[in-house]
Amino acid sequence: MAPRIGVVTFPGTLDDQDAARAIRLGGAEPVSLWHASADLQGVDAVILPGGFSYGDYLRAGAIAALSPVMAAVRGAAGKGMPVLGICNGFQVLCESHLLPGTLMRNEQRRFRCSVQELVVESIDTVWTCNFKPQQRIQIPAKHGEGNYVADKAALEQLEANNQVVFRYARNPNGSEHDIAGVTNETGNVVGLMPHPEHAVESLTGGSTDGLGFVSSVLRFLSVQV
Repeated sequence: MAPRIGVVTFPGTLDDQDAARAIRLGGAEPVSLWHASADLQGVDAVILPGGFSYGDYLRAGAIAALSPVMAAVRGAAGKGMPVLGICNGFQVLCESHLLPGTLMRNEQRRFRCSVQELVVESIDTVWTCNFKPQQRIQIPAKHGEGNYVADKAALEQLEANNQVVFRYARNPNGSEHDIAGVTNETGNVVGLMPHPEHAVESLTGGSTDGLGFVSSVLRFLSVQV
């Protein structure tokens, strides 16, 4: 039986169907999860996709972090469940305190949409274990609040603990230390601003590097008892 990966939909989510398609192409079964329900339906992993949950009111991801599904995700993540936050999902993870730091308005104060070259800084996570250290991957990015910010102590801890997962080869938004994605201390929760679910089919003219996220988590799940 194929592993089941939940995809959460909040009001304002845009990329849930793209995430579900990426999961199917990667060989797993997508399961739709609704923001107002705390039932994770027995999934093996969870993806928080991109979009503009609750219109990005207050702060991007702030209201979504208070939803019933996130209470369940926090509990499951604490027990080791793999969780991936993409763009707005990354913002939700930071607002939920599952990941350190926060995402602020882009340094240029403009929405940026481009394919970004990312450097894989850590393969010690459940979502990157199938990549190679320092591998360069091509992943689309589209965001207005992608500027990763953390205080000096938090940044030092991220660097010391190998929790920076991805860096931009060319920083598009002003993120501290060129950070494009980070992980928690145990490596089961990862967030990044670029969209791997948009890099899964060569037919669209882009890379298929995004499939590495699915193959990584499937590799991790395959060795779990």
